Amino acid sequence: MSSSRERILDSFENALIRDGERAATMEAVAAAADVSKGGLLYHFPSKEALVEGLAARLLALAERDREAMTQAPDGAARYYVRTSVFEDSPLDRALVSMARLAQQGHPTAKGALAEIQERWLDALEAQLGDRTTARAVKLLGDGLYYDAAFFASAGSGRGGEEETARLLDVVDLIVSAGAGGAVGP
Repeated sequence: MSSSRERILDSFENALIRDGERAATMEAVAAAADVSKGGLLYHFPSKEALVEGLAARLLALAERDREAMTQAPDGAARYYVRTSVFEDSPLDRALVSMARLAQQGHPTAKGALAEIQERWLDALEAQLGDRTTARAVKLLGDGLYYDAAFFASAGSGRGGEEETARLLDVVDLIVSAGAGGAVGP
């Protein structure tokens, strides 16, 4: 069973995803986490402390993902694109909840998301040796993630192993071109 602190963060995250920041009140979060308001305030004395707790969770999850990316047998670029799917994982949920806050201009959320983006870009650049190539790969992965997160239910045949394999071929072309390799027929 998860700790009260984790249940509170889960409840805050769920409220942000489902209903947005305005509905994610301290009272609503406490009720959803099945803790008293005093119990909530013990762990998170303010809504800003809740946001900071969620940002810390996101940064830790993203760091684990960045480490996996840098150690991926097929390379950071292929890993980034291959894993750029929305699966409703803990990382996905943390990203979406922080994005909801960032959309409202919340500085902690915007800062956490910017830090994660920079870390992922740095990991790609370290493998690829070129910032522009790393950015191209990152934008491809980000576009896939956005598409999967917002449009996958449209049923337009997105995804699948065959499409992923073709996209990874595109990644190889980008990486080859960025490394000074010739790209041609």
